[in-house]
Amino acid sequence: MPVPWFLLSLALGRSPVVLSLERLVGPQDATHCSPGLSCHLWDSDILCLPGDIVPAPGPVLAPTHLQTELVLRCQKETDCDLCLRVAVHLAVHGHWEEPEDEEKFGGAADSGVEEPRNASLQAQVVLSFQAYPTARCVLLEVQVPAALVQFGQSVGSVVYDCFEAALGSEVRIWSYTQPRYEKELNHTQQLPDCRGLEVRNSIPSCWALPWLNVSADGDNVHLVLNVSEEQHFGLSLYWNQTGPQIITLNHTDLVPCLCIQVWPLEPDSVRTNICPFREDPRAHRNLWQAARLRLLTLQSWLLDAPCWLPAEAALCWRAPGGDPCQPLVPPLSWENVTVDKVLEFPLLKGHPNLCVQVNSSEKLQLQECLWADSLGPLKDDVLLLETRGPQDNRSLCALEPSGCTSLPSKASTRAARLGEYLLQDLQSGQCLQLWDDDLGALWACPTDKYIHKRWALVWLACLLFAAALSLILLLKKDHAKGWLRLLKQDVRSGAAARGRAALLLYSADDSGFERLVGALASALCQLPLRVAVDLWSRRELSAQGPVAWFHAQRRQTLQEGGVVVLLFSPGAVALCSEWLQDGVSGPGAHGPHDAFRASLSCVLPDFLQGRAPGSYVGACFDRLLHPDAVPALFRTVPVFTLPSQLPDFLGALQQPRAPRSGRLQERAEQVSRALQPALDSYFHPPGTPAPGRGVGPGAGDGT
Repeated sequence: MPVPWFLLSLALGRSPVVLSLERLVGPQDATHCSPGLSCHLWDSDILCLPGDIVPAPGPVLAPTHLQTELVLRCQKETDCDLCLRVAVHLAVHGHWEEPEDEEKFGGAADSGVEEPRNASLQAQVVLSFQAYPTARCVLLEVQVPAALVQFGQSVGSVVYDCFEAALGSEVRIWSYTQPRYEKELNHTQQLPDCRGLEVRNSIPSCWALPWLNVSADGDNVHLVLNVSEEQHFGLSLYWNQTGPQIITLNHTDLVPCLCIQVWPLEPDSVRTNICPFREDPRAHRNLWQAARLRLLTLQSWLLDAPCWLPAEAALCWRAPGGDPCQPLVPPLSWENVTVDKVLEFPLLKGHPNLCVQVNSSEKLQLQECLWADSLGPLKDDVLLLETRGPQDNRSLCALEPSGCTSLPSKASTRAARLGEYLLQDLQSGQCLQLWDDDLGALWACPTDKYIHKRWALVWLACLLFAAALSLILLLKKDHAKGWLRLLKQDVRSGAAARGRAALLLYSADDSGFERLVGALASALCQLPLRVAVDLWSRRELSAQGPVAWFHAQRRQTLQEGGVVVLLFSPGAVALCSEWLQDGVSGPGAHGPHDAFRASLSCVLPDFLQGRAPGSYVGACFDRLLHPDAVPALFRTVPVFTLPSQLPDFLGALQQPRAPRSGRLQERAEQVSRALQPALDSYFHPPGTPAPGRGVGPGAGDGT
């Protein structure tokens, strides 16, 4: 189906009124005036100095109205320039002062006083022109005979031919007398471009326009240039805010700031600029589809987009379960967004449930949870809003889909039922403070332990039911084996649905690699896997210490039949090689949260004693580390490269006896799509060399 919005009538803009212009022959400026007046144009331009307004000594000529007309100044038939003719209408202002003797005695003044009233009036009228990049002032001398001097009446006009200006430019005109008796007149004239001129074949700078034709063929767009063989021309397609760029004119590339510029290759030629997509809704849709939010640090982020666009952003809180993200306005406020400019939110801590909403024209255009990749999936936390008033008064409410529920409260909402526990956690320092201000604060309080308490009651009820069922089975021994077989199948199916536990270990080489690990862990959480990684347990890691935290996680994972994933990087290989050579690990070399370094003390014995196969797998990223760079001791378990060997890697993470799922390839593609933006950001960060290359053994040896 053709694209009707890109036809020539739209691409070249609305058709303006076609003008047929008078032609003037010769390069010289001239002036003429109404019958009965005499006028003269000074030979050269003057300085544009209006001066101050002074009192009029009597009747004076003053400009009352400016009138403009477009004409052509031609050197020959096909060599013309656009010119602006200006007519200045004049009138007599002011009056003669009555002599004191005439007022006192009521008599007539003597003949010497009557002579000025019967004299002609003269004036010097200045015309000032400004049109980027030129400006000039001309002086017109006008004389009005005494017979035409009537106070307050128009005496005629004086016409100036003419001021040359560029096509499509804006000309500002001022007129005043010298000396100046009244405020100057001003007028603004917008000159047409080549599309509005009937005689454009006479203007060399307009010759390029008839060459250009735009047509559509399905989703493809054709620019047709009908140019003679002897004519040279230039054509540029450019992004309006970044200068000329040659692009492929595809329908998916059309954005509001995409413009077309065409001109003849002649000295000082005028370039015709056409920006046909500024108001096109499809171009605006393409613009927002290409826009991206990018997190730089905990507090700073920016909006990447091809064009400038008016937008504003605010933080919102997204709870698990598919509820809409709730804007945190107030207490926070909407902030104006500038494309490619670093912006900051006054946050103290990040949280995976915090997201950024971008609105334009009061419509939500973009929403991303920037902290989810590094801090893990959404948490079942409750956001508390603290409002501070005068005299240390404060109130608390819990943000819910139905609104903000005051605490304590007797309502039937989830936050109201947990209100007492939430207030206790807030007072004991177990809630994470996200924002603080003189007017209030935001706190994220975990609710997992309260959910676990409820599940404990459920399990207790299940145990009582199982005990009662056992008594019944003892009374019916013939059916006992059948019941036990069914119970065993239920337990197995429940374990499979719950997903296998996976402990992810890595070396914190740099912040970019940590974000890459967070993206992998988040992607694996979408599968039937229960992923544990130190990125998501920094609070417990700090409280217990890296060694104790890892030992507890490893023991729990292996007891549940889970798997430990060793994610090798250049830094991890260097640590393993150092440990194998020296047999000790210097804990001060890395940060306090480096669980990989702490884990070597019990990971290596599993490999040395042959207990690793079946419980451990290895992995590394393509282009970052070759599998051969992994120490030989750790290659006794499968080592996969990601994302090229994702299907085999996901197969190794399944339950040992689980049948190989036919959806394994589909899940691998799902994980690869979720991982690809993080890989692109890590290996090709904008404006900086790719991190992680040339460090450690095997770096840069991609497969």
